[in-house]
Amino acid sequence: MSAEPPDTGDPESLAPEAQNWARSLARLWGAADPDAPPRRGPKPKHSVESVVQAAIALADAEGLEALSMRRVAEVLKLSPMSLYTYVPSKAELLDLMLDHVVGEIDEPKTGAGDWRAQVTQLARQRWAIAQRHPWILQAGMRRPPLGPNVLAKAEAALRAVDGLGLTETEMDQVTALIADYVRGAVRAAVDAREIERESGMTDEQWWSQQGPMLAGLIDPARYPTTVRIGQAYKAGLIPRPDRERNFEFGLQRVLDGVEAFIKSRR
Repeated sequence: MSAEPPDTGDPESLAPEAQNWARSLARLWGAADPDAPPRRGPKPKHSVESVVQAAIALADAEGLEALSMRRVAEVLKLSPMSLYTYVPSKAELLDLMLDHVVGEIDEPKTGAGDWRAQVTQLARQRWAIAQRHPWILQAGMRRPPLGPNVLAKAEAALRAVDGLGLTETEMDQVTALIADYVRGAVRAAVDAREIERESGMTDEQWWSQQGPMLAGLIDPARYPTTVRIGQAYKAGLIPRPDRERNFEFGLQRVLDGVEAFIKSRR
């Protein structure tokens, strides 16, 4: 994030893949595509925004594997060829979808200087949009589209830790650390939900089946801590699994570490 992007110069001099990125960036930022033919005929039935919203609704309902230009065209009652006049490829459509859902994250409303509250707000919203749109984990968020919404949220995260005595490199590393934690927690939650859907069994139901079978196999002398935790859970001393509660616990422990690091730099 802190590295300066290379000067790409003339888009026509780029490799084909890089030219696709250049066209995608232009579309994300609302710039005209110089390669697009002039539109003729009647006024379009839809906007690019309505195409993106239809694609998001489809991915939310059926998963990213169900997303295709043909399916989106069917939803909008367009021919596949007509859809390409709005968005020229599925890759560019995905970029627009990702930038759109990231736009659901609101800017932190806490006062300036309250970095921890600001970062917590952003992290919680990232968690929330991944619950609403789990397909974003499959859509290349490791190299997110550099659209206005994605960059606005990156700016908000960096601004939250600015002025705390950190170097630019440390600011970048701190925001990456938090983003990586959120991504990992979301992945674990989404995977668990998918396993429940496929098996038709909750984690509690699965453990209730496994427990009696393990009871005669586990030697308490070999696994004393595991047995103690299992007994505490069975006795109701440990609350039932709650993925959001676990996310909150982990987030605050990560921020405890960040806070200690910030204090060490002063």
